[in-house]
Amino acid sequence: MSPSRVPSASAFLLLAALAPILAGCNQSNSATAAAEPVEPEVSVVTASPQARAIVSELPGRIAPTRVAEVRPRVSGIVIERAFHQGSEVNAGDPLYRIDPKPFEIEVQSNEAALAKAEATLRQAEQQARRIAYLTKERAASEAENDRAVAAEHQAKADVEGAKAALARARLNLGYTTVRAPIGGVVGAALVSEGALVIQDQTNLATIQQLDPIYADFTQSVTQLSQLRRAFEAGDLERIAPGAAKVRLALDDNTLYSADGKLLFSDARVDINTGQVTLRGQFPNPKRELLPGMYVRVRIEQGIDGDAIAVPQQAIQRNGGGGSEVFVVKDDNRVALQPVRTGSVQDGQWFVTDGLKAGDRVVVEGFQKFAAGDKVKPQIWTEAAEAGELRQHSMRTVR
Repeated sequence: MSPSRVPSASAFLLLAALAPILAGCNQSNSATAAAEPVEPEVSVVTASPQARAIVSELPGRIAPTRVAEVRPRVSGIVIERAFHQGSEVNAGDPLYRIDPKPFEIEVQSNEAALAKAEATLRQAEQQARRIAYLTKERAASEAENDRAVAAEHQAKADVEGAKAALARARLNLGYTTVRAPIGGVVGAALVSEGALVIQDQTNLATIQQLDPIYADFTQSVTQLSQLRRAFEAGDLERIAPGAAKVRLALDDNTLYSADGKLLFSDARVDINTGQVTLRGQFPNPKRELLPGMYVRVRIEQGIDGDAIAVPQQAIQRNGGGGSEVFVVKDDNRVALQPVRTGSVQDGQWFVTDGLKAGDRVVVEGFQKFAAGDKVKPQIWTEAAEAGELRQHSMRTVR
């Protein structure tokens, strides 16, 4: 090796002196990188006031539109039942037949009585004409003429009476076929062939009209008073009559496929419960709704023009039972903020106080931070949440 390429002793000393310094710089950079915290990603929604319908969910029961008890109009022995129990019938369909023979005989008897009365009338008319002629010729007295005229009038009255009796007999004969007074679903047969039924007393069956159908539900007078005060204060807008949507939630939490309409609100308060009764009407072509079913009725009762709503999972509960949310401030630090909530509708809480337009509310990622931490906010969407749930379920299945 040439002397020019041999490191000098001073160079070795310089490198030895710089090595600890360089090592310290590397350790300092690594410690700094490790000390810098990673900002967690959280999903947020931006509070945005908008017009929303105020929906009340109230308990109710299904009731038929019309109910009719089938009763005989004449007494007699039932000889035939002409319907299937639980079937659909139309108004006027025959349901039972009562033995018609006694009524047929009564019709025949009244037809004979009418014929006799008509014959008597013809004779009285002829006699009255004769007496009138003789009286005109002064061959009969006025008294005889008066008696002849009276006999003619009486014979006419007897004819009218016989006609009425015949019409009543024919009506009773028609009543031996017991017909459905309304259309609907006929229930169980309450009598069988051979049974004696009494006019207007024996209940033969019951028919219920199920399409359309009613839902009777109740609301406390306190809630109605609160709504009235909100309308008067201008906090809520009234919904035009007939425009309010009424929906049914069944006992398995599924929504009934068709919307209904509000018919009326009772004008009195039940003294025992403090409730007011309301009634809605719903189409029921498939007979999915049956009388007596328990339902929950969702009815639009007003419009809040600047309502703020957030997803249900955004609302947290503190130890005192109050509601609060995590809000991401302008510096992306999270702050805990108390709020006041109203009702839950379609998976969202109405926030009546504590939030303003533009506030960023945390919806997901609560386990990643504490109040005061700096976070990286991401826009939350229901579609993204549904995708995450699907991925989670797939991982669980695997």
